[in-house]
Amino acid sequence: MSQYFDPAQNSTKAVPEHDVVMRGRRLLEITGVKQVESFDNEEFLLETVMGFLSIRGQNLQMKNLDVDKGIVSIKGKIFDLVYLDDQSGEKAKGFFGKLFK
Repeated sequence: MSQYFDPAQNSTKAVPEHDVVMRGRRLLEITGVKQVESFDNEEFLLETVMGFLSIRGQNLQMKNLDVDKGIVSIKGKIFDLVYLDDQSGEKAKGFFGKLFK
């Protein structure tokens, strides 16, 4: 079973939008957020309509949270954004991940 939103499954409801906008590597604005799973000053884990999104960085702070609209704003120095997919399994490990199993 996929964790992603499938518009064909539920065509009577509006499809929630999911956008990630980064401004100068210091501010992230994310829409389509279902839930904030966890966060600290180095990592945020968000459940979005497109799957789980991990944001890593330095001095991260939640600038804005609107649960009703599904909007989260994060400020700080952004290092990476990663969608955590089951499909990426072996491919995500890369050469060194396979080497050091």
